[in-house]
Amino acid sequence: MKKNEQVKASNLKVIPLGGLEQIGLNITAFEYEDSIIVVDCGLSFPEDEMLGIDLVIPDITYLKDNIDKVKGFMITHGHEDHIGALPYVLKEINVPVYATKLTMGIIENKLKEHDLMNNTKRKVVKFGQSINLGQFRVEFIKTNHSIVDAAALAIYSPAGVVVHTGDFKVDYTPVFGDAIDLQRFAEIGKRGVLALMCDSTNAERHGFTPSEKTVGKTFDSLFSEHRDTRIIIATFASNVDRVQQIINSAYKFGRKVVVEGRSMVNIIETASNLGYLNIPDQTLIDVEQLRNYPNEKTVIITTGSQGESMAALSRMASSTHRKISIVPGDTVIFSSNPIPGNEKAVTNIINELQMKGADVIFQDVHVSGHACQEEIKLIYSLVRPKYAIPVHGEYKHRKAQAKIAAELGIPKENIFMLQSGDVLEMDDNRAVVNGKVPVGAILVDGLGVGDVGNVVLRDRQHLAEDGIMIVVLALESHSDQLVSGPDIVSRGFVYVKESDELLDEARLLVDEAVQDCLDRGKTDWGKLKSTIKDVLSDFVWKRTKRRPMILPIIMEV
Repeated sequence: MKKNEQVKASNLKVIPLGGLEQIGLNITAFEYEDSIIVVDCGLSFPEDEMLGIDLVIPDITYLKDNIDKVKGFMITHGHEDHIGALPYVLKEINVPVYATKLTMGIIENKLKEHDLMNNTKRKVVKFGQSINLGQFRVEFIKTNHSIVDAAALAIYSPAGVVVHTGDFKVDYTPVFGDAIDLQRFAEIGKRGVLALMCDSTNAERHGFTPSEKTVGKTFDSLFSEHRDTRIIIATFASNVDRVQQIINSAYKFGRKVVVEGRSMVNIIETASNLGYLNIPDQTLIDVEQLRNYPNEKTVIITTGSQGESMAALSRMASSTHRKISIVPGDTVIFSSNPIPGNEKAVTNIINELQMKGADVIFQDVHVSGHACQEEIKLIYSLVRPKYAIPVHGEYKHRKAQAKIAAELGIPKENIFMLQSGDVLEMDDNRAVVNGKVPVGAILVDGLGVGDVGNVVLRDRQHLAEDGIMIVVLALESHSDQLVSGPDIVSRGFVYVKESDELLDEARLLVDEAVQDCLDRGKTDWGKLKSTIKDVLSDFVWKRTKRRPMILPIIMEV
């Protein structure tokens, strides 16, 4: 099928606005005639070269340009990479948000922080319930994941049904609630499914993902082996089932539990209030009460399993935590795997903890929340889609799923490896990528959203690598005579006390160049500044093989 072939107007458009090049930033628009619904609205965390950036959120220009069509956000589950951008996006696109109970509870925490509760319409959806929005009907289907209340979505449109799995695994023995509703997937599959958008995170891994319950048994045996030490467990704040199992083991072995880390405290409070966590009376204690109990009678559940520098575990490891210090003999358990890219940070923390005398355990205390190959095959076999659209993951993860789809008999031309911004138009007869919409990463730095772009990042990189030289001089306003300067100040370029000679030479050189310009009647400030930059840049490069940022400042007196 040719890429630019025209398709008739009334067909379904699937437009991923993020989430197809990396883990995170998940957001997809579905459009049919005058209706758009949006599935998920996630953030991603900054890469190393994004100096000073706090968060990355998706570019929603397309939604803003079509605001009259946008009917609402459908949220699959409560992880940051699926809900984190909502508070920023809702400020610009104020449409209703639909989610299951716990997911909504976590979203509401965010809305409170951003003072958006009063003007955001919210609807809690039960599994099996359908929401009618414009030309769409969206059904929420029960799945399993590393957070409770995860949903897949069946998106019904006049052009056909799209099944979007969200993040999922198949867990027949979940810690809380029911197993994934495979029967419903099969029923929808029998009626005919146009396309399946399936989670690709673990598509490279063979076999099945073990049940979350297996981790509970591991905790029991670890608690049994380490009866005489304090136990500190780092895990994802949002993994409510994992927290439940740690609390179960702690209760069994007569230990009190302290929860440390703001995001962990918030989610546990929300989950408890909504009845998703069962905490025996007098098991949870405040961090202040730790000193009232011997170490071997306490468990600390903490954030920081990914080596985040500001998280509670990192602060404990670097002795900057105000209330908890690591002592020799502590047992620290990492109940998570490093997310790709975080391996180095995690290793650094493990080294710091071991230097302080802690026993660190990081093998076999985690199971993934994502489907491996056999579960992906199971979903494909039940849903039997005409088209396959692998989502959620880097290119290599999605490619691995595309291979699975092909093995299951889906023709190659019906498997779409989309990029963020692609517009996939489809109906029952054909599907074709037809154009692109603007997409990208909007950087959040402090309170500024989108005010730091590539130019600012490039400057930050330049400053970080080479430092800065500031040249200050004053000219008399009428005669354009040099009144004072040029003075040179440098930061991050050379250590000034040991480089007097170099800076003196630079000063003389700039002085000569400026005088030369003024003598020849060149008094335009732009020309003066570029002359200073050129002369100084050449001199510094010859003498040091460095290229600091050069910032001339001219004052008029």
